[in-house]
Amino acid sequence: MSLEEERISELRATAHPLRLQMLSLLTGAELSAAEVARELDVTQANASYHLRLLLAAGLLEVAGEETVRGGRAKKYRHPWDAPVVRRPQDTRDEDRLAHARVLADMIPRRLLELAPGTPSRFTDAELWVEEEVWDKVTALVDEASALMHASARPPRTEGTVRAALSVAAFRLRDAKEAS
Repeated sequence: MSLEEERISELRATAHPLRLQMLSLLTGAELSAAEVARELDVTQANASYHLRLLLAAGLLEVAGEETVRGGRAKKYRHPWDAPVVRRPQDTRDEDRLAHARVLADMIPRRLLELAPGTPSRFTDAELWVEEEVWDKVTALVDEASALMHASARPPRTEGTVRAALSVAAFRLRDAKEAS
């Protein structure tokens, strides 16, 4: 598969809300299609279909197999920190826009699942800041993302809370540069 075909395959794989949920779920746990289906309240056939797409795109790996009622079931995991996983910033503008739309669509769904009485954090800013401030902000975003991913545990592990982190940070062109 060419690099361009890999990029398109990855983009298509992440351009679906259920597959984004699966990637998040499989960051903290190694699960079979049946377990993913139960956790996300979808059919096993639907889960299997989406898992195969994610696996083909290189976004999942088979973590092992288990025997279930005389058959074999693959366990999947999302290697979120694998160096071969390309991030959306490595793609073309139209690909980044499509990915951003899927991520933006996740925010209202997650907001509806906000735990009662818990604080949430929202911010929006389009500002002029010093280069050093921008560098620190992006480092903190990277650190927060890595902390969340590295700390992911299987669903409902004792002592854990279900949490979501959606962040978009952009260094913008000067309006004069864009003309």
